[in-house]
Amino acid sequence: MQPFKSRLQRYLPDESATSALGAALACALQPGLVIYLHGDLGAGKTALTRALIQAAGHTGTVKSPTYTLSEPYRVMLDDKPLNVIHYDLYRMASPEEFLDAGFREDFDGRNVCIVEWPEKGDPVLPPPDLRVLLNVSGPGRDVELQALSELGLLCLDRLAPLLPPQPPA
Repeated sequence: MQPFKSRLQRYLPDESATSALGAALACALQPGLVIYLHGDLGAGKTALTRALIQAAGHTGTVKSPTYTLSEPYRVMLDDKPLNVIHYDLYRMASPEEFLDAGFREDFDGRNVCIVEWPEKGDPVLPPPDLRVLLNVSGPGRDVELQALSELGLLCLDRLAPLLPPQPPA
């Protein structure tokens, strides 16, 4: 067995590559996984999440929770129901709003929680297992996935064989 990788880097040349990464991430999900998405406006955070949720089996519309702050989706993982909850904290005025809304209760070790703009929830937001950094680079995006826990390491270990190899620099 290969050793765990604590980070993966890729260049995503277009939106279809971002969707492919989301689909691969859907195959690497584990209950309890907390994913933070970092990147400027337009970096692809919502597109990545939408692709992940659809690849995980959600058949309806995947909305950006910009105004509602969170959107839950029920999918099946290994023939068991799983909640994937997508948060967008961009419009949150203070971390207390996160607590007042009761969102912390969703981070219970059973749900997958995907958080855009996690810095708006500091210091009350639970820590991530996986940090995804997206940066605009030419016509595409640079992405780096960082495992920050054993669950994050397991996710990257499951994800790595699903991705095309990184071309040499």
